[in-house]
Amino acid sequence: MSKTGKAVIVATAIIIIVLIAVALPLTLFLTGIIDYASKAESKEGKYLMAYFTGNAPEQERICFAVSEDGYSFTPLNGNHPVITQTLGTKSARDPYLFRAEDGSFYILATDMRSEDGWSSNHRLIVWHSDNLTDWTETGLIDMKEYGLPDTVRAWAPQAIWDENENAYMLYWANCENSADKGWSGTVMWYAYTTDFKTLTTQPEILFAPKSGKDAIDADIIEKDGVYYMYYKDENESKICYATSDKPCGPYTEPTDPVVSVFYTNVEGNFIYNINGTDSYVMMLDCYSKGKFVMQQTENMTDFKRVNPSYYDFSFSPRHGSVLWITDEEYDLLLSKYGR
Repeated sequence: MSKTGKAVIVATAIIIIVLIAVALPLTLFLTGIIDYASKAESKEGKYLMAYFTGNAPEQERICFAVSEDGYSFTPLNGNHPVITQTLGTKSARDPYLFRAEDGSFYILATDMRSEDGWSSNHRLIVWHSDNLTDWTETGLIDMKEYGLPDTVRAWAPQAIWDENENAYMLYWANCENSADKGWSGTVMWYAYTTDFKTLTTQPEILFAPKSGKDAIDADIIEKDGVYYMYYKDENESKICYATSDKPCGPYTEPTDPVVSVFYTNVEGNFIYNINGTDSYVMMLDCYSKGKFVMQQTENMTDFKRVNPSYYDFSFSPRHGSVLWITDEEYDLLLSKYGR
């Protein structure tokens, strides 16, 4: 076959692939097989996303991106890290960014270098800031110092304020491997803290699925007095949920707990409100496809896909979190880091 003939075949194959990629989702939508959610209109303020970008040590760093509508995000600082980690493994994954009760900000992250293996860490790392642009490492929280001496996984920490305890409930996925007991499951644990430097209670199991399967990447949000925990079923690679009337549980699983509406493997779920609306967007890390996707709900349990034309994650974010910020905070971030 001539070079021209081969070129024609290659070009034709590319055209067919592109047509399938574009036409198939459109066809599924028009036929009702895929029902996209309506885009919610954010009422005020902006959105800040914290994330990392990959599994190489130089990619396991904290990066920021901003959004005006809560859907389409643009990386700051040229998609380069905004924080230099000096403690622990020097690598951070799964950053959780939130506004504290006093108005300051924290980032919690997994202190882990994936090159050392997926069962190689036992510490969480914490940063603090008063303005979102100047960050201080406040230290490491080592599970081996809090009654879990055989910890080999301390993953994806998050926190939620518990008014009844007047403290933050810190929660994360934990796994131990001891010579006497062998491997424990990787499930959700919790402890309380007031300063994210020390724990005021000993860690306890927060949630383990009654199926006996592993549960990681839990994200808890409160709405109308109900606490919704969304987590990854590690065996099925789907996002499931459970509910409670208290942050610390006990959490009840529904008959059908699956809420992810994508066919690919997903993890790193994070849900947030589009300000001024009843709509909540959940980000999902399609790690096997190397991309992020979004789904949306108004009742916290029934989700629809967000139309991919509403968002662009071409800057390769991995498991992160989103915080609503004011216009003033948004302007400060732009002046510090640029787009």
